[in-house]
Amino acid sequence: MKTYLYDIIMGREKGLIAGMVKVILCFFSLIYGLLIRGLSFFYLLKPVRLGSKLISVGNITWGGTGKTPLVEYICRLLRRKGRKLVILSRGYKRNKDIGAGPAYAALGDEVYMLVKNLGDIPVIVDADRVRGANLALSRYHPDILVLDDGLQQWRIKKDLEIITIDAANPFGNYSLIPRGILREPLSALKRAGIFVLTKTDLALNTGDLKDYLSKVNPAALLVESIHQPVDLYRINQPQERLSLTDLKGKRLGLISGIAHPEGFESLIKDLGADIALTFRFPDHHYYSKKDWKDISRKLNQQAIDALVTTEKDSARFIAQDLASVGLQSINFLALRVEIRITENEEGFHNRLLSL
Repeated sequence: MKTYLYDIIMGREKGLIAGMVKVILCFFSLIYGLLIRGLSFFYLLKPVRLGSKLISVGNITWGGTGKTPLVEYICRLLRRKGRKLVILSRGYKRNKDIGAGPAYAALGDEVYMLVKNLGDIPVIVDADRVRGANLALSRYHPDILVLDDGLQQWRIKKDLEIITIDAANPFGNYSLIPRGILREPLSALKRAGIFVLTKTDLALNTGDLKDYLSKVNPAALLVESIHQPVDLYRINQPQERLSLTDLKGKRLGLISGIAHPEGFESLIKDLGADIALTFRFPDHHYYSKKDWKDISRKLNQQAIDALVTTEKDSARFIAQDLASVGLQSINFLALRVEIRITENEEGFHNRLLSL
């Protein structure tokens, strides 16, 4: 059902039923828009000012635009410059009642990835960001707070608002949720101090998008970036790094539960691999035993050299008993990707360090 509705939103489903669903979604989008405008107006009148500088990284659309890799990039840069940091996150799709269960479930896959990759930088997980910020200030006394997925956090006063935009699909059909993928009206772009265009290598042309953003918010810095593959690791041996050249000429199966799997699949193809099978699941999907059995059955029908997934997905595989579904002997790899800024890198660094 989720996939069907998403295909309607993206215009891939046609016909009478799809048309009727669109009308219903338009009605709910109108209600959603009124609610969002009212809440943002109310909270932006007098946001809470914290006792530390705050950098917000967010997006105006629903789905992956590269926020978490950008947070990682920013934290690495500021840490090298001697800044004391704390990350604030909602921990989307986490299970706070998991108790003694797997760590990724209690944190959420994106937070788990930040903790794994950044190590000594604390991450405070709390849906109430003001409460989380106060905890971070009292416990760690940071110079800078980095707010992950912060554009819609109107209650907090920000020193720098960074908006990430997927250059290959900037605003969908320009409609608000649920008819479209916009989380706020496009007027929210006026709040940005920096626009980071991501996946620019997958976009046919960024010129029109940059012209539009410059008209909406001429004071904001425009930065271009790509998702660059770094290396690979085995799911059961994450400390051992493998070369990207190991995929060249190999016959692969790909599995992902992310918002836009096309980008991940394109990266693998560009590494010279032969993609034999693809398994696509909804964003933040929790893989069940049934999913694994279906995957195992299809893999057994194909002669593949490895099964490859994203780093974000790999957090959800750590606790899986792959042996119970016949995948214990599969060469199961995760692709590690980082943000690489391709335009205005110096300006981006200067703006961050000026805080």
